[in-house]
Amino acid sequence: MTGNVSEQEHLPFDALSDRWQSLHAMRPVHYDEQQSAWQAVDHESVAAVLADPATFSSDFSSIAPTQEDFAVFRQGNFVGMDPPEHRKLRTLVSQAFTPRMVSGLQPRIENVCGRLLDDVADRDRFDLVDALAYPLPIIVIAELLGIPETDHRLFQEWAATLFGGDELGEAPTMDDLARALEAVAPTVREMNGYVLDHIRRCRAQPGNDLTSRLLAAEVDGVRLEDQEIVGFVALLLVAGHVTTTALLGNAVVTFDRHPGTLPALRADPGRLPDAVEEVLRWLPPFAELGRRTTRPVVIGEQDIPAGAMVVAHLGAANRDPSRFESPDVFEPTRSPNPHLTFGHGIHFCFGAPLARLEARIALRMLLERFSDLGVPAYGDVTFQNPGVIVGVRRLPVEVARS
Repeated sequence: MTGNVSEQEHLPFDALSDRWQSLHAMRPVHYDEQQSAWQAVDHESVAAVLADPATFSSDFSSIAPTQEDFAVFRQGNFVGMDPPEHRKLRTLVSQAFTPRMVSGLQPRIENVCGRLLDDVADRDRFDLVDALAYPLPIIVIAELLGIPETDHRLFQEWAATLFGGDELGEAPTMDDLARALEAVAPTVREMNGYVLDHIRRCRAQPGNDLTSRLLAAEVDGVRLEDQEIVGFVALLLVAGHVTTTALLGNAVVTFDRHPGTLPALRADPGRLPDAVEEVLRWLPPFAELGRRTTRPVVIGEQDIPAGAMVVAHLGAANRDPSRFESPDVFEPTRSPNPHLTFGHGIHFCFGAPLARLEARIALRMLLERFSDLGVPAYGDVTFQNPGVIVGVRRLPVEVARS
């Protein structure tokens, strides 16, 4: 059942891989006229860009399109901030969103996975994204925040609108982004209002949920403002939802296209963590990170002026032959695996531990439930806009049970 793509069939993921490979034929750091940006494509240069926030800023607020409703999101979205603001917010949030709290979610994630898979227990074919990869992280986040179960569907609808990317091309311009912001503004406004009301309820009657913990977090007498918590909730939707959804879909597609991978993992589930890391290297959900130079800098033997756009190319860095042996081979047992998919330095992805945990649990339970799992027809698979995220939107699969 697995490995149903002919050697002649070329999928969008293959085109991405070809592009990432081709970037290594150029200089490690070079100027792209079409994007009007400098491209850092080797592992060393990308890591250097991400490790130096003083020189390579994440704050694009001065040049990005403005939209009133999104201004609320930005207040707590420390991904788009530089120190010291970034340090303040991340430190406060870290008090509530701890590694221990994330690891303690394992029984709940298993329960949600089991319930979702029970819903397709009588079906030999189903859409893996619709059945599992999409709802799982949304339900986990909503429960984590103390959102009532009756409102979980709202979060799913909001996420679908915010991260669909239907208004954007593969290389969106600022004008494209402005139009996209206006298109989703009503959804953002609705979500802002809902989350603010939820915060006020938690302030009046604190519980043991993450929202209540965020309200109580304090460093040197400083606490998070309500609007900052709204922004962090929006960030959780990205870090804790779309990354996991993309990772699960990408894993199933990649395993299917590399015959023998699923049987080997089924025989030895202990290899799943390494396999998940290799999927992350192979198909990073967010393949590019933008930065803006604050001063003239030399990197990769290139003189880059202040105020320049720099694209840190994670997809290409993860295929760097100077850093990875046989980088264009998918090797599920690869270890160590120093990929840069979750970033590097102070902006290392806050949601990485949760995404990894959800992916490992979901894949393990898929292996336990089904004696075989495959993609019967890639013509039925719908791929996401890679300009927004590398992943699949629809993934019909066929399963067999022992």
